[in-house]
Amino acid sequence: MSETELIFKALADPTRRLLLDRLRERNGQTLRELCEQLAMARQSATQHLDLLVRADLVTVVRRGRERLHYLNPAPIHEIERRWISVFDKPRLQALSAIKHQAEEYAMTSVPTYVYVTYIHATAEQVWRALTDADLTARFWGHANVSDWQPGSAWEHRRADGSGVVDVVGKVLAAEPPTRLVITFEDSPDEEREASAVTFLVEPHEDIVRLTVTHENLPNLDMFNGISNGWPAVLSNLKSLLETGDVLPQSPWEMSAAHA
Repeated sequence: MSETELIFKALADPTRRLLLDRLRERNGQTLRELCEQLAMARQSATQHLDLLVRADLVTVVRRGRERLHYLNPAPIHEIERRWISVFDKPRLQALSAIKHQAEEYAMTSVPTYVYVTYIHATAEQVWRALTDADLTARFWGHANVSDWQPGSAWEHRRADGSGVVDVVGKVLAAEPPTRLVITFEDSPDEEREASAVTFLVEPHEDIVRLTVTHENLPNLDMFNGISNGWPAVLSNLKSLLETGDVLPQSPWEMSAAHA
């Protein structure tokens, strides 16, 4: 069964769609929490979640002894790009804007953002790409500068020679080559708690699974911004490691042009 067929099979079942709805309402739930909300036996929920994980619609992040379940927007984004947006994009964008505005008023908290991608590379290569200033400048348009020791500061400097720093933060955890946790402050002058980004690099034979979790987002504007930004940045990273070069055009510019 192809990846696309697996995605559509997963979405065809009303119970699995309900699980996705529950995660959309509150991302990062344990199996026990999902079972309580759905009045579902643990074994049944596990079977449905396993299929959602195989379809990459849900990703599992270990937090100590807990296994937290997160929505992965990448497959649905690909379905939207291939099957929906090309047919009636202006009208769909207008309807989507109305829907998002209504949801913004109803939403009491900003969800955690999780993105998963698979890369033909070693864990060490992915770690170096995330922490080497010259490599980040190539695929991100910014050099990430730090000694990457826990407690150290890091800066997200523009690669255009201006030296402008757009994001700052601190290194909360560094466990090369598999786990990096940083704070992410794009508006350091504002009095608010910084969001946090976790990069989890899981090697498997000749590939790695890279999971990026962005938590404690201050508002929906930032959530919407990173929802476009992270897929663009990570696609460029994947291209660099697998082909030796970044994409021919900056993917975040495409996101802005089609917004």
